[in-house]
Amino acid sequence: MNKQQLASKIWASANKMRSKIEANDYKDYILGFIFYKFLSDKEESLLRKSDWTQEDFPELKEDDEETVRYCQQQLGYFISYNNLFSTWLKKGRDFDVSDVRDAISAFNRLINETHKPVFAKIFDTLQTGLSKLGESAGSQTKAISQLIQLIKDIPTDGSQDYDVLGFIYEYLISNFAANAGKKAGEFYTPHEVSVLMSEIVAHYLKDRDKIEIYDPTSGSGSLLINIGRSVAKHISNKDNILYYAQELKENTYNLTRMNLVMRDILPDNIKARNGDTLEDDWPYFDETDKERTYSPLYVDAVVSNPPYSQNWDPSNKEADARYSRYGLAPKAKADYAFLLHDLFHVKPDGIMTIVLPHGVLFRGGEEEKIRKNLIEYNNIDAIIGLPSNIFFGTGIPTIIMVLRQQRADEDVLIIDASKGFVKEGKNNKLRACDIKKIADAIINRSDIPKFSRKVSRKTIRENGYNLNIPRYVDSSAEAESWDIYASMFGGIPNAEIDALANYWAAFPTLRAQLFANDGTPYSSLSAEDVKQTIADNADVKSFINRFNEAFATLPAYLKEELIDNMLTLKIQQEENKISIDIFNRLTGLPLFDKYWKIQ
Repeated sequence: MNKQQLASKIWASANKMRSKIEANDYKDYILGFIFYKFLSDKEESLLRKSDWTQEDFPELKEDDEETVRYCQQQLGYFISYNNLFSTWLKKGRDFDVSDVRDAISAFNRLINETHKPVFAKIFDTLQTGLSKLGESAGSQTKAISQLIQLIKDIPTDGSQDYDVLGFIYEYLISNFAANAGKKAGEFYTPHEVSVLMSEIVAHYLKDRDKIEIYDPTSGSGSLLINIGRSVAKHISNKDNILYYAQELKENTYNLTRMNLVMRDILPDNIKARNGDTLEDDWPYFDETDKERTYSPLYVDAVVSNPPYSQNWDPSNKEADARYSRYGLAPKAKADYAFLLHDLFHVKPDGIMTIVLPHGVLFRGGEEEKIRKNLIEYNNIDAIIGLPSNIFFGTGIPTIIMVLRQQRADEDVLIIDASKGFVKEGKNNKLRACDIKKIADAIINRSDIPKFSRKVSRKTIRENGYNLNIPRYVDSSAEAESWDIYASMFGGIPNAEIDALANYWAAFPTLRAQLFANDGTPYSSLSAEDVKQTIADNADVKSFINRFNEAFATLPAYLKEELIDNMLTLKIQQEENKISIDIFNRLTGLPLFDKYWKIQ
């Protein structure tokens, strides 16, 4: 099922449920039931691999201690036959809301002790909300029956090339939550922004065998999931990635855990916590022996998209190790509080990326002091200005800031990526070519006219530590001009022809064949058939031949990579490998911007 088919099903179901469920709550029910289906299907798959047949499943009961223990050790939980999602479907009209309540209660009771941090209370949001589905057991049963009939067809086996739970979460926020007036309260990181941050982090960590990553405002878990996918391009074993997540809202914290489990991440590699990031820092200790087991959390990478300009309480935090070196963010804007929290948890050789409102680059007061310290301590590696209207619920300009504890470079790479996007409805969206161009500029620390520039610390000091992007990168388009003389008396201004210098450099004989210059600032058209003259030009023909030669072997290359080697194909690595091959084929060919267009 592709995204469009999935969206259509969700839309149809949600419209049916509107009278029973608030738009913003609908996602909690559908996501909870999808996750339960995933766990149920995974247990059935495990048992089939152990030679269970369909006829054996009715004997899947709690009193079979050996099977219960086997499932708990392999999966972290046990679900009896009566509580399987597939059994609910078989019951048909005999299905009742009490089946769900009994199943969730049994699930909580049968979680393996070592897996409780991952699974304990993960269905609380779903369980407590069942009563909202109707005033009677009958109406609740009818509503749930409609949901499970929808969910039975939603893929949960992880074979899709997209994050199913994350997509549904994004889709429901963008289409329904606005009607409930709660849209701006949801801080979902669009998939494309998440991928961009992940590409930057993954390249930096590419030579490590074991990686620990942390998102202190994890939301749906999409950032952590995408980092895992990007890191998998470089790491030999994806099970060598540990995921730390913290989230304030309980229902969203449950979603984080669901999403990580559904992406085939080992439960032992998931360290999730429901807590207030700014008020209660990560307490990494054994609950049974807090005083002797406490140690702060330091990881290879921190990624976050915290709520923008949120109120917080800086009282009595002057001595807090997270802030004491840099300063305290103002109480009306916690943006730098989140940034400093993230930076504190980065290892000396680690990296962090954080999404923030554009105002953090130039606002004064306490934020200016923090910004100055970050510059003087050489923590800011890069700043990326994103297009406006790229996040659901807010049109304010946003940035991604890349920071490290230790850097060899003393400049800051500033990128204005605000012009690279495609319009989708009311929102703007980064394209794959935009993501690739930004990531390559970061990786190579490239100076690109009207796009990116390395700015020295001296220059930043001279600008009063103001990091506002237009001060350093001018991405504005050339002003359009009109030649009044040519409009009135004819002729083609030589200045306009000169502006096409890239083409005359690529095709040295073409200009003279197209235009005649009479010694004035104007030329006339000398070719009767411009299109045919261009097609017949020797330099143009040579250019076309060189392009065809460069890509002549591409079909055979793709067949070998994707078809002949399909059994050993590693999808995560292959996309990057193919893009490198295409870029190499374009080397030496003029006019091409390898990211998306002919210049």
